[in-house]
Amino acid sequence: MQDQNGKAAHGSPDVASENTAQNSVHFNDHTITQNGHSATTTAGPQSPIDSRAPSPLPTPVQIEPREQWGGKYEFLLSCIGYCVGLGNVWRFPYLCYRNGGGVFLIPYFIMLFVCGVPLFLMELSLGQYGAAGPITVWKCCPLLKGIGIGMLCVSTLVCLYYNVIIAWTFYYLGSSFQSPLPWSCDALANAAICGNNTISNSSSGRALSPSEIFWNERVLGVVNSEGLHDPGPVRWPLGLCLLAAWIIIFLCMLKGIHSSGKVVYVTATFPYFVLIVLIIRGATLEGSLQGVAFYLTPDWSRLANAQVWNDAASQIFYSLGIGVGGLLSMASYNKFDNNVIRDTIIITTGNCCTSFFAGFAIFSILGHMAWRKGVPVAKVADTGPGLAFVAYPEALALLPGSVFWSILFFLMLFMLGVDTLFGNMEGITTAVLDEFPQLRRNTLHKSLFLGTLCFFFYLMGLLLVTDGGIYWFTLIDSFSTSFGLIIITLFMCIGISFFYGVDQFCQDIIDMICHCPPWCSKVLIYFKACWVFFTPFLLLFILTYIFIEMYNTSLTYGTYVYPRWGKALGVCMGATCSLQILIWGTVAICKQTGTLKERFQKSIRPLNTWRVNNLNSARAAEAFVEPERVEGPFTVTLTDMDFTAMTWEVGSES
Repeated sequence: MQDQNGKAAHGSPDVASENTAQNSVHFNDHTITQNGHSATTTAGPQSPIDSRAPSPLPTPVQIEPREQWGGKYEFLLSCIGYCVGLGNVWRFPYLCYRNGGGVFLIPYFIMLFVCGVPLFLMELSLGQYGAAGPITVWKCCPLLKGIGIGMLCVSTLVCLYYNVIIAWTFYYLGSSFQSPLPWSCDALANAAICGNNTISNSSSGRALSPSEIFWNERVLGVVNSEGLHDPGPVRWPLGLCLLAAWIIIFLCMLKGIHSSGKVVYVTATFPYFVLIVLIIRGATLEGSLQGVAFYLTPDWSRLANAQVWNDAASQIFYSLGIGVGGLLSMASYNKFDNNVIRDTIIITTGNCCTSFFAGFAIFSILGHMAWRKGVPVAKVADTGPGLAFVAYPEALALLPGSVFWSILFFLMLFMLGVDTLFGNMEGITTAVLDEFPQLRRNTLHKSLFLGTLCFFFYLMGLLLVTDGGIYWFTLIDSFSTSFGLIIITLFMCIGISFFYGVDQFCQDIIDMICHCPPWCSKVLIYFKACWVFFTPFLLLFILTYIFIEMYNTSLTYGTYVYPRWGKALGVCMGATCSLQILIWGTVAICKQTGTLKERFQKSIRPLNTWRVNNLNSARAAEAFVEPERVEGPFTVTLTDMDFTAMTWEVGSES
């Protein structure tokens, strides 16, 4: 509601559209907006003939039917499965391995509590309150719609390469049914390799193991490629594995959360069973304590290295899946009154404990490998995927019953990967279906869209299963979740805290929780401090370090150094994701009217449809009271109190 001078009335929370302005009537130096609830007034005496009939009741807000989780355990397991992925098995142990063992846990948990948990809660709360995907949810602040578009870009890049890891897992899973394992010294093809220590790696000068040769020659074919410019032909065994992986993803997501929500009962729990079995088996091996000691023994001098803190932050983002849109999308299918604070604590605690727990399974067997080879633990592991597809298969080949353990391990990797990909794909599909609701209403069209999306990703992913595909894989992996993701989460944190309002956001969280326990309100004080100060400060620190490191450090894979144009291509990937914020922010300002300051102020106000999701809650529906209607003959002159009531009326409708 506005007065005739164009000033917003006190208490109105939403932006007044141009149509509203055109439907306003002026009485007694007041402007009354025709919003379905009429109020009548006059400047002087009027004839009884001029009396108007009462205005009709307002048209109720139509809410598009939206799926909901079958139960709270489906949501919890889906989030845990999404967060607990391949990074917990190979990336977290390797980062501990590279950054001084147990001392890495200190910056890891600091980053978890200051950045990870607050941003995790912010995404879950935003998705649950708005009941919308990464793009539509920014009705709360139209200026920041580009954050949702950026999340969609990041999620697309992640889906593109993440399913290639599942294809590798399929290949190893199929190879694990051979006895002896094709990467073990017991295989006839490897007899000469195991007995000949002159075959060496030019980068390290050490002898190549059968598992390294199997990985580089049989799986990747990277020995046939000269680099990024020479991808070579598609390796069709991997291409078929990639096709099978996308078909499984399509079938599991065909019915939305009703199908994927049931699948996670198996895929999210089975890896824990395998980890427990592997830990028990690893503890019985000779030399396992040497590996565990390396895992837990801190090197305190490493805390002064900024690389350690950057690795801790990157692992938190990588592991929790922050800023990709998957969390926001999955939370949008929650019931309105779900306790989002409780879920945040359960999921983040479960995820980080799993990473720590998996370290024992990995390092106990690495310790056994070091004992068998007679070398320090620091010399037996490789980086990134190499830990999962080189060092660990080699360790499994040394165990009695190696075929069984190998099948179990790669089945676990497959389920970890599938769960994470569910969340990333959910972020993309929810964003598109919310923007084009006609797809959601038509089951056939929705299935065709999902099938087309999976087929598109498959075709694009074929580049990553060529002879030189690992070079492209490393490029996308390095830059898709780098500075672009940090910029997106930084603007999300600043936008909610300062544009939407951190007090309003905390109140929204309290409104969602039916009977908010006292501890929830107290915990929110801590989260408020993080959102306003600590989290943005740490994100800026991480961003600065990433830019410095990116400028001073060359991107490499093994002995291959990426050309300048390749690194520039990776920077363009990250820039494309983050520039969406600027592009769509400019579009939002240009759509408004008035001075630049007025346009900015209008573009950061929530739209009228932002709080529609309140009606999805039975509690909120009961509390929703029909606004008071001010009616009377034209002889009544409205007072300031009447206009105050009408201001409340507009706020209630929002």
